[in-house]
Amino acid sequence: MADVQGAWTAENEQQFWTALNQILSAPCDSYELLDNALRSWLDLVSKARDEYLDDEDEIANCSEQLIHSPLFSANKDYVRTQIIYSLLQEDEYAPLHVIANLLLSDGRTEEETFRQMIKEGCFLRLLELIKGCGAKDSRLHRLLLQLMYEMSRIERLRDEDLMQIDDGFVTYLFQLIEALADDANDPYHYSVIRVLLVLNEQYMVAATSAATEASSPISPITNRVIKILSVCGDSYRTFGENIILLLNRETETSQQLLILKLLYLLFTTVATYEYFYTNDLHVLLDVIIRNLLDLPSEMDILRHTYLRVLAPLLAHTQLSKPPHYKRGQILSLIEILRGTGNAHFMPPEPTTIRLLDRVASTPWLADEEPESPSLSPIGSLSLSQTGSAVSVIAKVSEKPGVKTPSRKSEMAAATVQTTTTKGKSEHGGSPPRPPPPRTLRTQKSLPEVPRHKHGVPFVHPPVPPVPHRLHVHGAGQKKMPPKLPPPRRRAKMVAATGDGVRTPSETSSPVGPAPG
Repeated sequence: MADVQGAWTAENEQQFWTALNQILSAPCDSYELLDNALRSWLDLVSKARDEYLDDEDEIANCSEQLIHSPLFSANKDYVRTQIIYSLLQEDEYAPLHVIANLLLSDGRTEEETFRQMIKEGCFLRLLELIKGCGAKDSRLHRLLLQLMYEMSRIERLRDEDLMQIDDGFVTYLFQLIEALADDANDPYHYSVIRVLLVLNEQYMVAATSAATEASSPISPITNRVIKILSVCGDSYRTFGENIILLLNRETETSQQLLILKLLYLLFTTVATYEYFYTNDLHVLLDVIIRNLLDLPSEMDILRHTYLRVLAPLLAHTQLSKPPHYKRGQILSLIEILRGTGNAHFMPPEPTTIRLLDRVASTPWLADEEPESPSLSPIGSLSLSQTGSAVSVIAKVSEKPGVKTPSRKSEMAAATVQTTTTKGKSEHGGSPPRPPPPRTLRTQKSLPEVPRHKHGVPFVHPPVPPVPHRLHVHGAGQKKMPPKLPPPRRRAKMVAATGDGVRTPSETSSPVGPAPG
């Protein structure tokens, strides 16, 4: 409720939601009233953050109520501008949390919000806040990382923004991934990993634009992500393990492309050829084979990116050394994607064929001895040796939120449709009728089966137990006598003959002489 000075307070959670509804439903006929309503909303939610709004979804609910209120819908541009300026000027963590949550909720609905934030210089502000609040407010820290990721994947960052990222900030992010997670909902630090992935993409886009745009800076912008992994990759291997796990589980196309872009640079840079453990490379190869076989025919962009990553993966990493992992399956994959003798895969277009030929030309797949590549002065393979230009990979993109279709799902849907069509044709165009419900009858007890062929039960007499000890006159115990020994064998009778002794085979009976 509003006090004497006009500030809104709430003594319990019910009063908080009531006050919030009153603020958002009040008419605002002037900018002064609108500013007062925004300040009241921000002040009320900020105070309730640590008292009633322990869950992030509850703060998001407050943001959604503001976005769907008449106060916001009638003045969208003005409210967004005021909130963005508040992000640039506010220093208290609780109001910053509420502001960042509102911008994140609004930007996911209207991408123009993120573009306006980049124009107003919000990237540098987020960079500063993430560095400073990590050890002081973990909830705000995670939210700022999400906001930086969502904003950076919508629009290209300005060159001056990228140049403000130093080695210390990127190293700080890698160190967060190596540390234990303090959030049970994000045990693998995916929020941090996604920021590194999107920064790598921004570096790739900047490097591509520098060669074509005259306004680009004279000195190329250093990719800090690849630089840190090239110099200190052995200290940050958890990041590599987690991006493979993320690729294995990810269903969003844009997320897969972000991971593949980083993998391409890692496998085409000499210093990071062996950044991954061999077992992790085995898992990665299994994931790539599975995803390539599961992609529908229309997903050419994603398929091309997978194949561009597969070629240097097989040629430059530990997989190029014997024993070669799954060589037969890789060759089968190449034949399947070429459409050789497989009715489920359409004949590929020229780009796919060219990329498949590149994969098939890997020396250990073609039974040829690998040759040591000539290195360029900067320590990486030249553009012609890597096969695909970085610009091709950098330009690949997809709208956020688009899920990657699955070939298995399409085949299952086609099977269901075929079954339905067949049922309609069998029933004269009408859908098949469901079977009639079953009527359960009461089960009768079965007659008892006689134990004798004449129907008379045969009762076995009880067998008395054999005592082990006998009582003699009630005094002492007498042990049972031992069993009788077996009968002694009788010696075979051997008849004497005039010229010697008869053999046992000549005796027809074991006892007595043979009959004459």
